[in-house]
Amino acid sequence: MGGPSAEREVSISSGRACAAALRERDYKVVEVDAGRDLCAVLVDLKPDAVLNCLHGRWGEDGVVQGLLEWMHIPYSHSGVLASALAMDKQRSKEVFRSAGLPIVESVIAPSDEVRSRHVLPPPYVVKPNNEGSSVGVYLVGLDNSGPPQLDADMPEHVMVEAFAPGRELTTTVIGQRALAVTDILTTGWYDYDAKYKLGGSTHVVPADVPSEITELCLSYALRAHNVLGCRGVSRTDFRWDESQGAEGLILLETNTQPGMTATSLTPEQAQAVGISFPELCAWMVEDASCSR
Repeated sequence: MGGPSAEREVSISSGRACAAALRERDYKVVEVDAGRDLCAVLVDLKPDAVLNCLHGRWGEDGVVQGLLEWMHIPYSHSGVLASALAMDKQRSKEVFRSAGLPIVESVIAPSDEVRSRHVLPPPYVVKPNNEGSSVGVYLVGLDNSGPPQLDADMPEHVMVEAFAPGRELTTTVIGQRALAVTDILTTGWYDYDAKYKLGGSTHVVPADVPSEITELCLSYALRAHNVLGCRGVSRTDFRWDESQGAEGLILLETNTQPGMTATSLTPEQAQAVGISFPELCAWMVEDASCSR
């Protein structure tokens, strides 16, 4: 847990919650704040398995997965290729498009160009191509007077994506089972605070949507999980414009390391289908493997 990414604090919360749940199930747990000495720490600990609660770059993008493969230590969640592919938003969208999954137009553009002109017609969203938790996201509306003035610490290149209107829906996949659909209600958009602050959002699970939309979310999430080559647990996010019916359902992205905090969506969905949080954590540990 932890690590050096922009999502470090969320990862620590996820890791602590999972560690406590596993101890309830009588696992012997060591909490590791992943730093540059991670390899040496793992050599010393000789773990039977690693529950990967890292979020963001270095922990979710195939890097730590490669280290664990090299050391032949079984680990949870997706392997090297699926992790790297899902973390690259633009490339994963190309895979989704080739599989016939519904996505919106997007481009990768230099940040300086995005600051100087509208790369896509408003409304659109600007975000880093390889971050999660709504880190560094800009929403440019129809009434915006000019291109977004991105912070200086934004990457040299960013994703610019056509805005998909509608409700925020999400579906978790465990193994080969799509669990449920959650409708995420917020007073604004689903930003970092809405995701992680208590009371920042309301989660309705199962979502009060037509059965056709529920079935499509479950089907699309499982297809996305498989076409990326994911294993273990993943979560796929959608936007649904209900005025367009089934045509209004858009797949945004797939998260290979879903949050496991007190306000996280995946544990809520597991609970909704009868899987307790300790059971979920135990399943992830028992499912841990290497890709070789």
